[in-house]
Amino acid sequence: MWEEEANGIRKEEEEALLDLIDQQTKNVQKLAKAIAYYTSKFEQKEKNLEELQQELARLRGRANVATSTRYHVNDFNPVKVERRSMSPIQISDDSSASLSECEPQPDKDNIVPLKKSSTLDKEMPSPFQKNNDNSGKLSRAKPLLIIPDVKPMVSLPLKTVESSPIPCCSDSCAGVSVFSFRNTRIVRSKADISAKTPPDIGAVEIQCKGRKSKSEHKEHKELIPLIGRSSSANTLNCQTCSVMHSQHKRKMRTIVLCPTDDQLFASSSLDGVVNLWQVQDRGSSANLLSSIDCFTRKCRRWPEDVAWHPEGGSLFSVYSADDGDSQISIMNLNKGKENMRVYFLEEKPHVKGIINNIMFMPWEEGCFVTGGSDHAVVLWTDKDGEQSWKPKELHRGHSSAVMGVAGLQHKKVVMSAGADKRILGFDLLAQRIGYKHHEESKCMSVLPNPHDLNLFMVQTGTLEKQLRLFDFRSRQAEIHSFGWKQESSDSHSALITQAWSPDGLYISSGSVDPVIHIFDIRYNSHNPCQSIRAHQRRVFKAVWHHTLPVLISISSDLNIGFHKIV
Repeated sequence: MWEEEANGIRKEEEEALLDLIDQQTKNVQKLAKAIAYYTSKFEQKEKNLEELQQELARLRGRANVATSTRYHVNDFNPVKVERRSMSPIQISDDSSASLSECEPQPDKDNIVPLKKSSTLDKEMPSPFQKNNDNSGKLSRAKPLLIIPDVKPMVSLPLKTVESSPIPCCSDSCAGVSVFSFRNTRIVRSKADISAKTPPDIGAVEIQCKGRKSKSEHKEHKELIPLIGRSSSANTLNCQTCSVMHSQHKRKMRTIVLCPTDDQLFASSSLDGVVNLWQVQDRGSSANLLSSIDCFTRKCRRWPEDVAWHPEGGSLFSVYSADDGDSQISIMNLNKGKENMRVYFLEEKPHVKGIINNIMFMPWEEGCFVTGGSDHAVVLWTDKDGEQSWKPKELHRGHSSAVMGVAGLQHKKVVMSAGADKRILGFDLLAQRIGYKHHEESKCMSVLPNPHDLNLFMVQTGTLEKQLRLFDFRSRQAEIHSFGWKQESSDSHSALITQAWSPDGLYISSGSVDPVIHIFDIRYNSHNPCQSIRAHQRRVFKAVWHHTLPVLISISSDLNIGFHKIV
């Protein structure tokens, strides 16, 4: 019996390795093809540049000869020629001024033809696209024509970016779904030119784009008055467009989106590996960029939870506090995938058990909070750099494990949810617990709303009422509750988490069943407005993409699902 089980495990690992080898082989082939393509294109462009420089030198030589002999010509008659070029050519003021000093001005009706060199438009055929252009030869100009140096207008690739959805707070919106990605704008970008650039090019180097603006963090919209106002469900037309293997060997743990680059997200699992992904085809799939081993050095423990630094340049992971092992690791992403490195902080403030959650605070100061099974809530502050994070224990107000932590945007308050059925809010300015609430079942996570700064959600263990909405200003019971029926089991896993939609009106949740549940906070029922069957086993989490109408989910079936909202 033991041998059959061992053979089965060995066979699964072999299949996983074969899949990884096949994927990496394809990536290497794409990169080799891209290198050959751009090398050839560079040589062609360099040759074109040399030809243009030589032509410019010849033209300037003729211009000098024409200038020295022009004043000896008595009968100068400009020739009237039709304009044949359809491209507008702009001549700089400096060029026209220099011409007016050395030659007489022609009449307004006289037009000097300027023929554009065809080598400016000459392109190397792309290995990814069919090229039917017929390049011409470089035309020779007439001896007496002076053509100023004109820079060709080269168009940059354009990318359509949808802004975040804008919720409506009027009463008329209570029964109408307003989840839409509107106000499309055109920006110049080089991140999504898959037609010309292989998708793996982006895997060579990952750079952060900087911290979110202050206005993003402090934007406030009243959504609490809309809760439970609608008698009908606002169903989203959400369709699963693809499901792909996560490249992990064991069950997945979490998925996090990059806060500064909407093309990137990361996944982690019990195999100790953190995978970095790049979104492809406008959210229909993703390309694996890198796989990084994040096991602790001493006891080989996997990350229990992962959080992205607000500036996008690093990933932070938390582990277990047992046996004196490392508790926090930092993965630097700014040096390219070949030089990515994981280092561990020396500080170990938690005394025992698993560190269940890590969350960066939505304030200007660089800090994050961890909650552990030792009942402690710990604040980590960046003193001089990423390698000098200093912990400070805020409180041990919970009588059981701290399962979730979060910070309120408009107040220096750290919220925590515990298995002791309590929700606590620690005021950093007053240095005391100022918010207390007790539930009838254990609390497993806390999640503030992205728009209404007083609204937050707590996940509990009560069946069919797993999600509770609270107003921080009120010490009374929850505003509203949501839940779902469980088919496969009555137990509830703390690994199943939720996410707010970008407009703050919807909540997505995993479940012990292979289903994603979506809730509309305006619906006065306790049931989900939509349930999506997309996996073979339980769903841990489904996150909303920042700019695309897409949900990305992870499951214990080792797959990542992409679900478009159409």
